[in-house]
Amino acid sequence: MKLLLKIKYDGAAFHGFQAQPFARNVQGTLTEKLTQLFAFPVAVTGCSRTDAGVHALGFVVSVEPKNESERGENWCRIPVSKIARAANNLLDPDICVIAAAKAPDGFHPRYDAVGKEYIYRIHDSFIPDPFRRQRVMLYGKSLSAEKIALMNEASGHFVGRHNFTSFMASGSKITEPVRTVRSASVERADDEVVFKVSADGFLYNMVRIMTGTLLAVAEGKITPDGIGEIINARDRSRAGETVCPNGLYLNEVFYKDAVMWEAD
Repeated sequence: MKLLLKIKYDGAAFHGFQAQPFARNVQGTLTEKLTQLFAFPVAVTGCSRTDAGVHALGFVVSVEPKNESERGENWCRIPVSKIARAANNLLDPDICVIAAAKAPDGFHPRYDAVGKEYIYRIHDSFIPDPFRRQRVMLYGKSLSAEKIALMNEASGHFVGRHNFTSFMASGSKITEPVRTVRSASVERADDEVVFKVSADGFLYNMVRIMTGTLLAVAEGKITPDGIGEIINARDRSRAGETVCPNGLYLNEVFYKDAVMWEAD
């Protein structure tokens, strides 16, 4: 049996998800605290490798004993519904467990995922907000309803199965850049503009490049219909800039079979 945890964290406090020496990271933090909770070493595996500064609202990790001697169906002696509360008593305030679930030994939170949803938050104001500077993109300009409508129209051209080489970081080692985008939209949310996109998978920096390209549409540098031309070009230089990680959130992870999450 594996234990699944749904977590959220403030990416400004971490140097990405993946464990690495000399830098605080999500995987290392969870491994340390959950080892304390269960009183034996555990292995933590994530659904994705978020970069430094990127946040998560519904990130999924699996947890299992690191040593074979501790494994078995009943290794987790804390009721699943109590895991979130028990773990949060040990975790720092910038990361928390939302819920827990059981999964079979063969389950992998990354490779068994059939899709993910990201959001990107843009604070479109001439007046910066120092309290949100690490959690949104401070755009510094006002996006009118007309510009947001153009961005939303442009985002519709992402939907479908395409080769997204134009929206992949230069130098990326990914050899299969075809992805299926299931939905994409841009809308106003109070004093922010939010880009939401769901796909069966994402390339490195894909959402941040998409966002930069949509902002280029708002600025009149690219037409909404031009998105299709950029996709077909398969040329990174044709798309917009890679915006900062501050506004990016992994919102949800989807699996073929529903996960039965439990929490108090």
